[in-house]
This record gives sequence, C-alpha cells and structure tokens, in this order.
Amino acid sequence: MSVGPTGQSGPTGPGGPTGTPPAAAPPDPYAPVRTRGYPKLLLTAAVIGFPVCAIAFGFLAVVHALEPLLYVDLPRALGFAGTPLWWPLPVLALAGLLTGLAIRYLPGNGGHEPADGLALGGPPLLSALPGVALAALASLAFGAVLGPEAPLIALGGGLAAAAARLTWRGTDAAGVVAMVGSAGSFAAISALLGSPLLGAFLLMEVAGLAGPLLGVVLVPGLLASGIGALVFTGLGDWTGLGTYSLALHDVPRAAEPTVPEFGWALVIGVAAACAGTGIRWLARWLKARVIRHRVPATVLMGLVVGALAVGFSAATGKPAQELLFSGQSALGTLFHDSAGYSMAALLLLLLGKGLAYAVSLSAFRGGPIFPSLFLGAAGGVVLSHLPGLSLTPAFAMGVGALAVAMLRLPMTSVLMATLLMGRSGLTVMPLVIVAVVVGYVVTLRLTPAPAAPGRPAPAPSAA
Repeated sequence: MSVGPTGQSGPTGPGGPTGTPPAAAPPDPYAPVRTRGYPKLLLTAAVIGFPVCAIAFGFLAVVHALEPLLYVDLPRALGFAGTPLWWPLPVLALAGLLTGLAIRYLPGNGGHEPADGLALGGPPLLSALPGVALAALASLAFGAVLGPEAPLIALGGGLAAAAARLTWRGTDAAGVVAMVGSAGSFAAISALLGSPLLGAFLLMEVAGLAGPLLGVVLVPGLLASGIGALVFTGLGDWTGLGTYSLALHDVPRAAEPTVPEFGWALVIGVAAACAGTGIRWLARWLKARVIRHRVPATVLMGLVVGALAVGFSAATGKPAQELLFSGQSALGTLFHDSAGYSMAALLLLLLGKGLAYAVSLSAFRGGPIFPSLFLGAAGGVVLSHLPGLSLTPAFAMGVGALAVAMLRLPMTSVLMATLLMGRSGLTVMPLVIVAVVVGYVVTLRLTPAPAAPGRPAPAPSAA
C-alpha cells in the first residue's frame, strides 16, 4: 500500500497510485466572469437595456392607445352614438385577417405559437421582428385575449442580439449574442412585470437554468432589467402614460391565514388545474385545424372571439371590452369593484373569457400570462362569496393557481401572485404556495406523458 497525493492509501499500479489515470480537475463554472470580455459583456447589456426598453415601452403605448381608438373613437367617428353591440365582430375579423397574413407571409411566423406555452427558443432574427410586431399589434390591440409578454420577449431579444452581432467579433461571438439576446428579453419582460426579480424567475424557469451557470447568465439580464426599469419609470412620468407594469394599488391588509382558507387552497388548486388543462387542450385542438388554413381560419377564430364578447355584453349589459383583451389593466377594477358584479355576470365572464382565451391561443399572437391571471382572479372572486374565504386571499390564490396551471412555472406563479397583492402579499403567501403546489401537481398528473423516443404515440381508440 502507498499513500497517494490526496493523503489516502491505495494500491499502486500503472497510471497512478490507484492504477487509474488521475482524474481531471473539474472546470471552473465561474471562469467566464474572470475573463476580460465579461465586463465588456456587462457594459453591452447595460447600454442595450436603454433602447430595448424604450422600444418595449413604445410598443405597449401603441397597443394601449389603439384599444380605445378602435372601440370608442372609431364608432363615434363613423356616426354612431356609442359603440354598437355588434362592433367586436368586424374588429376581431379584421384582427384575424391581419394576424393571419402576417403569420403566413412575413418571416418569423409571427413569433411563437402561444398555445404551446411560454418558450424561449433563442432570440429571433432581425428580419422576423416586423412580422412579430405586426401580428402582436393586430392581436392585442384589436381585442384578442392574450398578453404582451411573448412579443416583448421576442422583440427585446431580437433587437439586443442584432446589436450584439454588429458590435461583437471573435470566436465567442455566438455565445455572447445568445447571452445579450437573453438580457434584452429579460429587460423587456421585467419592466412589464414590474420586478427584475420576477423576470429573473420567469426566464430561469422557462430556460431551465440552474447551478453556478445561473448567476453567470442572469447577471447581464439583471443589469439590463435594472436599466430598463429606470427607462420605463422615466418615460412613464415624462409622457404621463404610466409604466404598464403589473401592479394592484390600495389592496386592503389581509388577515392571517385560517384553517378553512388552507382547505380552500386545496380546492382552488384542483379547480385551476382542471380549468387550465381544459383551456390548453381546446387551444391545441383548435390550433391543429387553424394551421391548415391559416388566414381564413384566423379570421373565423376572430369572429368566434367577437361573438363571445357580443353574447357576454348582451346578457350582462356590461361593455364587450370586459371580456376582450389580456385583462392586465382590468385586474384592479375587478378587485376593487367586485361587488358590482352579480354572481351570474361573474360566471358568464369566466366562461366567456376562458373560451375566448383558448380560441385566441390557437390562432393569434401574444402571451399566455395575463389572461390566466385575470381568469384566476375572477374565479377567486366567485369563491370569495362562499363561507370561510375572504376576497384578498381568494384573489391571490386564484391568480397563482391558474397561472401555474397554464405556465407550469411554480416559483414564478407564487411570486406573481404575491407581488401583485402588495403589502398583503407576504401574509397570503402560505395560502398561495399551497394552491400553486396543488395546482402544479394536479396539472402534471392531468397532462399526458410525452411518447417515448423512437416509439409512436398510441393511436386513438375507434370507440
């Protein structure tokens, strides 16, 4: 026996004290930070954060300006005393035509398919960005039930990556372009969500980052998102348009969680998982038929969304716009004016907007986050009328549970629901965690497992 260099005894033999070749030292995961190029990468991310977030702010400003223009100002300019009941039908049909043409004929397929969830497939090429922007504008501003987060991720990442390609040369250019593109997406989505921390968790869970590499990759994005938050705040104050960030104001302080509320957390988690699974199934079933005849099918889907809005307005007497759009700006109204909704109106809103959400996911372009938050919140408002559950925790649990059912991102869903509730967020967080965990597990159990590699999926039964 002999003592090896590590101080452990073992038999000697060829190749070293143990008879095997000496193991190579593990690579240093923080080596990129120690290179000379990393400070340059951080500077690039910081500089790119300014124009990327300014463009993201402009995109959101255009979307929000077009909404009242199309649904309030245009009908009056055409001689109507107000917005006609049937007005959403031609507007959504036009939205379907413009979106379908952008997807069919412009590079980039109009961005990613929202029915497939929120995904990061790398920053798009610069040539694809006009199609992404046009398809998103035609969808979001005209009333499709989708959010702006996916187009912002694509626009921010594509612009940042294009700038990096122009300014960075060398053997590591491909890796730098990918990292700067991620930083651009990070900056755009963080400013929209109102928190760089929330944006970090979102992109971390979507990209599957973990370990020491997580910090190396996220630091440029954190820097860019911090700069972007300043840009959003500055432009919002200067223009008077606000920041378009996810936030509720004047949330009443919640009481400490009770045992019945933990029981309701289980119920809300299961209900949200079932609802989210149904919405995703319907969206994918419709999507498989839309892609066969993209333009006419997208027009038809627009008419379906418009018909749902008309039916909701006719049945409740409320504006059709309450069923349309992402629901981002309506979350505060839903929370503070929940007493103004009858139970029947709330149930019709849930059903109609849920169906419009699935239809919009199948054909239009946008993100899945904000409609899921609104639908979860509306479901929480409905349940808050039942014994043992107050409004604030019901609202927060509904938001978190349906978000995780649609996104399958548990950490992000907990943070969104918690930060949305402001000062009461920490109080209701234990309830939100239970609802999100239950919703996440039940959603995964309801989702069919993917087919094994090399083995076709089983054929559907003829029965």
